Amino acid sequence: MQLDKSHIAWLVLGLFLGIIVIALVIAFTGQTRPAPIFISPPPPSATPLATATTAPMHVYISGEVAQPNVYELPSGAILLDAVNAAGGFSEDANRDIVNLALPLSDGMHVHVPDNSVESLLPPVSGGTLPNSEPTNTTININTASLEELERLPGVGPSIAQKIIDYRQENGPFTSIEEVQNVSGIGPAKYEQIKDLITLQ
Repeated sequence: MQLDKSHIAWLVLGLFLGIIVIALVIAFTGQTRPAPIFISPPPPSATPLATATTAPMHVYISGEVAQPNVYELPSGAILLDAVNAAGGFSEDANRDIVNLALPLSDGMHVHVPDNSVESLLPPVSGGTLPNSEPTNTTININTASLEELERLPGVGPSIAQKIIDYRQENGPFTSIEEVQNVSGIGPAKYEQIKDLITLQ
């Protein structure tokens, strides 16, 4: 069968339109590129402020504790911490008048009194703490009674009795330095009483 010119024109037009439709289908159904992904870095975190390190304290504790000395204690320490660091109270310590909750500070000196001191309150009308006044005359440690020995600063009933017991067991003292052999009388206490005792 012969095709006339009009049929040929329609075939060419249909083929052309088909090509266009196929091209459009391919264009719309083809893979599309994925959208680019942008990763934003996290905002910089605030730099934490440096915590100030509190330096430890150095406290000198003396008197009626097991080991009088200078101790390093943490900031905010109280007297109880210092007493524990020094090995606790001695048997002659007057614990009732010591404020264990006392806040401490660097360079502080705390003296724990013995039983001869009855109060740590300020003296009234210019007086002095009990048994802390210097005696006007020296005391013979070989013959003094319990009451006389208690007049010495820092010597309470317990230590006074130990002095008497020592001389009864070992004979008279041959030098005032020998009194340091009595339990409870160390170098510090000896310095307090050495000018107030005698052997005559």
